[in-house]
Amino acid sequence: QVTLVESGGGLVQAGGSLRLSCATSGRIARTYGMGWFRQAPGEEREFVAGIRWSDDSTYYTSPVKGRFIISRDTAKNTVYLQMNSLKPEDTAVYYCNSNPPREEFWGQGTQVTVSS
Repeated sequence: QVTLVESGGGLVQAGGSLRLSCATSGRIARTYGMGWFRQAPGEEREFVAGIRWSDDSTYYTSPVKGRFIISRDTAKNTVYLQMNSLKPEDTAVYYCNSNPPREEFWGQGTQVTVSS
């Protein structure tokens, strides 16, 4: 059974930074990779960033390219999302999941609020 627990969210002013963490347990390594997703109020959940297990290659949705960095610490079974130059439009609940995501892996997420 896979468990994913997100943390690190909070309230930050525009231009600030946050680092989100996703602690993983279980056989998450059997998936293709990991991703971060977000859901803003009234919006559908969307992909933000992904990392591939095989070669640590990373990829991002256009609005966050150059500002967000996804990484992983294999020894800690943790995936991170470093978010810099945050904008009010980054406000959302952020989730980690395998990528492509699996319904049974969705956790509670962590709230990120960026004030202008």
